Amino acid sequence: MRVAKDAVLEANKICEGTVCYTGDILDPARAKYDLNYYVRKGRELKAAGAHILGLKDMAGLLKPAAARVLIKTLIEEVGLPIHFHTHDTSGIAASTILAACDAGVDAVDAAMDAFSGGTSQPCLGSIVEALRHTDRNTGLDIKSIRDISEYWEHVRQQYAAFESGLTAPASDVYLHEMPGGQFTNLKAQARSLGLEDRWSEVAQAYADANMIFGDIVKVTPSSKVLGDMALMMVSQKLSRTQVEDPLIDVAFPDSVVDMLKGNLGQPDGGWPSAIAAKVLKGEPAITHRPAANLPAVDLEAICSKLKQDLKIGMEGNEDKMIDDEDLNGYLMYPKVFMDYRARHRAYGPVRTLPTYTFFYGM
Repeated sequence: MRVAKDAVLEANKICEGTVCYTGDILDPARAKYDLNYYVRKGRELKAAGAHILGLKDMAGLLKPAAARVLIKTLIEEVGLPIHFHTHDTSGIAASTILAACDAGVDAVDAAMDAFSGGTSQPCLGSIVEALRHTDRNTGLDIKSIRDISEYWEHVRQQYAAFESGLTAPASDVYLHEMPGGQFTNLKAQARSLGLEDRWSEVAQAYADANMIFGDIVKVTPSSKVLGDMALMMVSQKLSRTQVEDPLIDVAFPDSVVDMLKGNLGQPDGGWPSAIAAKVLKGEPAITHRPAANLPAVDLEAICSKLKQDLKIGMEGNEDKMIDDEDLNGYLMYPKVFMDYRARHRAYGPVRTLPTYTFFYGM
């Protein structure tokens, strides 16, 4: 992250450094992620030049009592403005936000009423109302919030096919610790593999996979790796004991091999040596910054070649140019970008279709 942070600072922009929350600081059995861990990370981010300290609770694991302790300590020990982000999978995230407000948090994330709850953020309108007539009054206009929410309520109906299927709060988030942003995707993956009716097994396998790899911070992209591992364990009926047994051969997903090679970076304390040896089968792992291995890129040359590959400017090609957004997309995800452009050439500018027509047909 340091390269990106330095670029932000050189551009004289606001730099927010973020520490991800996992585990439970009040649980002595999860000592890896205790209060000192978060203070240490906060101080490291401040020393790297961060103006704001983000606290990203991507799975909605932070409980109200823990929030009071953590926020208060970070304010005292780090001394940066605190921005708190959480998800409402368990159904108590609004309580956690209110506890964070009591502890002096500077900014919190919430979702418009119509899009709130579940794996999203807690309800903005309710939080505004809860803080009204208190010393943490937000000053936000509740009528405007309701008007905006009414608009989004109609929009949400058009995306019904993409709902998470979570019809009530789910306390099993404290078991699997799955990020809110991953929950829907993993359910769709499970459905495509015929495992949707075994979701409780997937959730348990996700928790087991986390411990197999040493209790890691589960956030994109590490969370996807655990999801791949969990689906593989359930579909092949593998237990944690079998996966960890050096005498039982396991064909690990490519994403797991990539992670243990060090291509996503290093977790706090490193990888457990036994599982790393089993996954890598003697292949070397890197312990330095993965992107340090990348060669320099000539942006103009890449852009020129991309135009040739896409036949841009040639007769019969409706595409007129490659802009910076296109170029960035190609550099990060070349295959996905080329597939997108191929569909665009085959079907035309489908983005102009009404949303409902695009997803459900006429």
